[in-house]
Amino acid sequence: MSHQLDDRAFVTRLDPKEMLRLTEEFPKQCREALAIARAVDLKPAPQRPSVVMLTGMGGSAAGGDFARSLFEAQAAVPFIVNRDYRLPSYVGLGDYVFCASYSGNTEETLSAYADAKKAGAKIIAVTSGGKLAEQAKADGFTVFTIPGGNPPRTALGYMLIPVLVACEALGILPKQDYEKAFSLIEKCGAEWTVDGAEFDQNPTKQLAQALHGKLAVIYGLGPWQGAIAGRWKGQINENAKNLAFPNTYPELNHNEILGWVGANKQGVDSWVMITLEDGTEIEKMKTRSRVTERLVGSTAEFHHVQARGEALLEKMLSLTFFGDFVSIYLAALNGIDPENIDSINTLKEELSSVPL
Repeated sequence: MSHQLDDRAFVTRLDPKEMLRLTEEFPKQCREALAIARAVDLKPAPQRPSVVMLTGMGGSAAGGDFARSLFEAQAAVPFIVNRDYRLPSYVGLGDYVFCASYSGNTEETLSAYADAKKAGAKIIAVTSGGKLAEQAKADGFTVFTIPGGNPPRTALGYMLIPVLVACEALGILPKQDYEKAFSLIEKCGAEWTVDGAEFDQNPTKQLAQALHGKLAVIYGLGPWQGAIAGRWKGQINENAKNLAFPNTYPELNHNEILGWVGANKQGVDSWVMITLEDGTEIEKMKTRSRVTERLVGSTAEFHHVQARGEALLEKMLSLTFFGDFVSIYLAALNGIDPENIDSINTLKEELSSVPL
C-alpha cells in the first residue's frame, strides 16, 4: 500500500505557491546561477584582503555559510558571515563585503551596506533588485542580478553560486567542479522527489514521517556539517512551521550533552536526534556521536543522514537538498502551507515604523 507522501496531490494540496516545484528545481537554479555569475566581469583582487565577509539575513545569508565552509577548508583568508544591522569594526579598506539580499530591501543588509561603504570596503551585491541594486549600481559596485519573485529560502543556488564564482575570479578561492556537483544533486532530486522513489525506498520521506509531531535536534558531526544543520533548522522552521534546534560536534559535548539529562522532564513527548555526517570523520568524532547517543538513551530516537559526493561542495549541496525535501514533506504531513510567512510579515510591518 502506497504512502500518502507518494501522492503529489497530497503533498501539494496546501502548496499554492509551488514550494515543492521550487525545491525540485534547485539543480536547475544552480546551473542558471552559474551562467549569470560567469557573465559578470570581475577582475582579480589587486592584493589579498584581510577578510572577506557576507552580510545578509535568513535565506539570503544561507549561501554565506556554505562559502565560509569552503574557505575554511580551501582558502588562505577568512570568510565571515554577518547577520546584523552593523558590520564589525575591523572591516576596512581592501576588504571585500558581499551584500546579499534576495529582495534588495532587507533593512539589516541595507544598513550594513552603508557601514561597508563608509569603511571603504569593496562591495559586491547579490540581489534581484530593490534598493540594494540601486545603491550599489549608483556607487559603482559590482552587482550580480538574479531572478526574483520567490521566497528567499528557495533561492540558495542564486545566492550561493555567484559568491563562489566571484571569489574564484578574485583569486581567493580555488576553482570548484560545478558540473560534478550539479550532476550529483540532479540524481538526488530524481530519487527524493514525490514521483521518484516510493516511501519505503525514499529516505527523505521516511525522515519527514519520523519527525512528524516530534521535536528535532539536528547535530552536525563537524563544522561544515553544523552549517548544514543550521540550514535544516531554518527550512523546518519556515516550511514546516515547527521548532528545531541545531548544534555542532565537538562543541555540544561541552554543554548540551548535559541538557539531555533532564530532557525527559521538559514536557516534550518525543525527541528526535538527527546527525548529519560526511562518512569520513575522524574516529574521535565518530566516538563522540556514538557515546552521546548512548548517554541520551531512550529519551530520543536517532537518525543519521550521510552526505553524498566526494568534493566538499558536492557534500554540502546534497546534504542540504535532502533536508529541503524533508521540510516540504513535513509541511504536507503537518497540513500547512510551506510558503506562508505571516508572522515574519507582521513583524516587518511593525518594524517599518521604527527608526533605525
